[in-house]
Amino acid sequence: MKITDVRAAGLRGATPKGGWALELNPDDVVHTLIAVHTDEGVIGVGSVFSSEDLVRAALEVLRPICLGADPREPDKVSQLLHENTFWLGRGGAVTHTVSGIDIALWDILGQAVGLPVSTLLGGRYREKVRPYASVLIEEASVLADSLAKLAAEGFTAFKIGWGTFGRVSGDVDEQVVHAARDAIGPHALLAVDAGGSDAFWPNGYKWASRTADLLAGYDVAWFEEALKPDDLDGFVQLRRASKVPIAGGEVLTRRQDFFRFLSAGAFDIVQPDTTKGGGISESRRIAWLAEEFGIGFIPHGWNTAVGLAADLHLASSLPGADLVEYRPGSAYIDDIADGGFKLDEDGLLPVPAGPGLGICLDLDALARYAPGNTLLDV
Repeated sequence: MKITDVRAAGLRGATPKGGWALELNPDDVVHTLIAVHTDEGVIGVGSVFSSEDLVRAALEVLRPICLGADPREPDKVSQLLHENTFWLGRGGAVTHTVSGIDIALWDILGQAVGLPVSTLLGGRYREKVRPYASVLIEEASVLADSLAKLAAEGFTAFKIGWGTFGRVSGDVDEQVVHAARDAIGPHALLAVDAGGSDAFWPNGYKWASRTADLLAGYDVAWFEEALKPDDLDGFVQLRRASKVPIAGGEVLTRRQDFFRFLSAGAFDIVQPDTTKGGGISESRRIAWLAEEFGIGFIPHGWNTAVGLAADLHLASSLPGADLVEYRPGSAYIDDIADGGFKLDEDGLLPVPAGPGLGICLDLDALARYAPGNTLLDV
């Protein structure tokens, strides 16, 4: 089996808010699907957390390296892509695009041998994974209402973040955290994401330390992105001082970048994004490394149905990974895969059991959100 083509299609028309300073519009493209075609008619799909323009430009560099390679060797092909774009990549759009290709290759391998990706990664430690509903912070009463509705739908874990947090006052921060805890009850998991990777993030270590003390009083499971993403020394200092577990890493790429943070003791929980950090192959390596340092692993997942499927398989294959991020109300998660994803009575998501990623793209939804695409055309 050989790779014959790699195609991209950006998703537009239903892009959810991101919480960023320069807010997203529905037609903005920050999620791009990848399709890897083969000479035997098997097509694998992947997802990239990046704009279509950047992905298409990166493919001009990556596609010639891919063509003719055996898609049933995802780790090897991904390494070839990393190594042969050393001067052009090492992060950014090139690495983001490698991520989508890598996910698609694992999908092809699974289809070729008739096994789910999680089995190919070494085995399924769990058949279901707990999703946490990831919700942007709004006014306290509005946020509380949103969380209560999600709890009624069956979610038992929640993360609130971005919006006004760390951007108005400590009193406002406490109001929203208090409202969130009241809305979901004392036993549900609650995490808080400051969004320190936002443009011109104003806060530093002292703010983060004070806020960590505040969050400890509300039994917060982790404090995410409390500092700018490159503030290695700040994260190390904060982790040592904080009573709340410190999480981060969603904008880092490649295991080499993660090694610096993990070996320095910057995080209690590391959160690589499989759709931008290097794909399933790279996330798995990061998870193994984190385990050796005694650090938790929860993949960042503000993405698509394809990205969520990849995260579910990854979490299933790791002994200590029992959470995935879920963006409620996103059409790119709920609509583009046939059948979508449904919580069971315990608030868990089943890990797809079919070959490869175990999902099929809904062609009508694909036509709606990626008009004119030729992603799956033979």
